[in-house]
Amino acid sequence: MKYYIIAGEASGDLHASNLIKELKKLDTSAVFRGWGGDLMQAQGTVLVKHFRDLAFMGFKEVIANLRTIFKNISLCKEDITNWQPDLIIFVDYPGFNMRIAEWAKKSGYRSAYYISPQVWAWKEGRAKKLKRDIDKMIVILPFEQDFYKKYGFKVSYVGHPLLDVVSDFRTDPNFLKANGLEGKPIIALLPGSRKQEIAKKLPVMLSVRVQFPEYAFVIAGAPGMDAEFYKTIAADAQGVNIVYNKTYDLLSHADAALVTSGTATLETALLEVPEVVCYLGSKMSYEIGKRLVKVPFISLVNLIMGKMIVKELIQYEMTSANLSAELDKLLNDNAYRTNMIANYKLLKEKLGGVGASARAAKEVWKMLTQ
Repeated sequence: MKYYIIAGEASGDLHASNLIKELKKLDTSAVFRGWGGDLMQAQGTVLVKHFRDLAFMGFKEVIANLRTIFKNISLCKEDITNWQPDLIIFVDYPGFNMRIAEWAKKSGYRSAYYISPQVWAWKEGRAKKLKRDIDKMIVILPFEQDFYKKYGFKVSYVGHPLLDVVSDFRTDPNFLKANGLEGKPIIALLPGSRKQEIAKKLPVMLSVRVQFPEYAFVIAGAPGMDAEFYKTIAADAQGVNIVYNKTYDLLSHADAALVTSGTATLETALLEVPEVVCYLGSKMSYEIGKRLVKVPFISLVNLIMGKMIVKELIQYEMTSANLSAELDKLLNDNAYRTNMIANYKLLKEKLGGVGASARAAKEVWKMLTQ
């Protein structure tokens, strides 16, 4: 079978690559083409576009890059038409994928959506469009199944694939020595994977270093972003360690983490690292989003648990003073740390066991064979 997969971000690349790995076990003749990243490519996918060329954050940035976005949409449609896949698999990335899904349905292609767009957070009306355009919805959060059933979806809940990733992770015994971090307590900085969000958040994250001089502040470098990029966006980034492709190793050695909102907040929790969640976007993007979002939290940790487990510093609250105060609690308030980690363990139970990627692959294979 020919599978065309579209993932527009680092997290989508990760989950798509694991899905591909499991699909190859079920379909020995499978071939893959699509939009994604290095992990999908490592699994044998022929990449049309890398996600680093696709990520635009916030309303203002999207508007400024509309010409590029529409050009990419046209390229994607043309490539699908030329390749004629048996199935299109959309992985998150809703702004782009939902446009392709509408066209694909009209053009007669079968499709599955894995890693649901967060239409339950805002624009619930999009659920009706998804039902019209998507043949199968495969969800990874426990509350998503009930949400989509309200709209009469064919939906399958498979559990969260990050449980597989974290379960398979083994710490590199040479990590500390290789990065000059032996004997140093570590604060991990996860400022995101997009240029715009890194440029906004990283300077604030780095500004708290003066309050914690005994700690090594280490940046988890995003794929495709070189060290010079980090140094140019923050004047005091000199001397700060940057590690690439070692985020889990970094977190496993960290005493605490400053994490941008997104999948990384859940990864940090599953690795049981005390964290504070950070969001800082353009003023326009924030003001528009604030009026549209219908959920009480921005982090997956808090959304899944249904209560505030990790502190969220959003926009105007993300200041050096607030970040420093929260980091001090994470490092020095034992009761606060212990309670957070206890809730992380409950979070894992709520997300179910390992095997999500394999279950998702079976749902995809069922579509094509039954």
